[in-house]
Amino acid sequence: MLPPELAEWVHLMMQNYGLWAVFVLVFLESSGLPLPGETALVTAAIYAGTTDGFALHEVIAVGTAAAVLGDTMGFFIGRTLGLKAMERLARRFPSAERRLLVGEFLFLRHGGKIVFWGRFVALLRVLAALLAGANKMPWRRFAVMNALGGLCWATFFSVVAYAFGDVIRRIEGPLGLTLLGLTLCGIVIGFVLFRRYEQRIIDHAIREMEKANSARVEAPELRSASSEA
Repeated sequence: MLPPELAEWVHLMMQNYGLWAVFVLVFLESSGLPLPGETALVTAAIYAGTTDGFALHEVIAVGTAAAVLGDTMGFFIGRTLGLKAMERLARRFPSAERRLLVGEFLFLRHGGKIVFWGRFVALLRVLAALLAGANKMPWRRFAVMNALGGLCWATFFSVVAYAFGDVIRRIEGPLGLTLLGLTLCGIVIGFVLFRRYEQRIIDHAIREMEKANSARVEAPELRSASSEA
């Protein structure tokens, strides 16, 4: 659960600014700032279910738009600032360049799942878009999974909060912490396995990235050859 002071602040924001508060908090959280965007969305849906302040579809629309736009902002921040930071790291530590290829390979193969499901996990909700941009995830795939994730996330939490009121607010914090705990456990296990099989994983990632790059180079050549024919 949120600290009482922070929960009270979210309530005051909702009372004073309504759906604008939801938009700003969700947008900034999705852009990479650790703010209670999900709590604001849940609070707005509870208000919609208990008052005539605004309708459920308005909460879903605002939450979806803020999540998608915020993640888009985070993606381009990661693509510019994050990518440059990783390139500087690779130049300074040559051994890191091969390891960075693993992250790029991961988002090339599984970036869609990370972006979609990351929307439902506290830590990943803040970082997924930044990491997707920094690891050169293809824009089209990111845009599709970002839109689907934002819509499903906003719809799920809004509908449940609208229907069950304070029940979802009581379980939202523990549920988020549970998912976060499972995610952190997965990261630790993944790190241990990566360290054990590091060279094998790096070599596999390099081979797959070379195949992907070759396919991207060959595609324009095939198109130009067919047009000339």
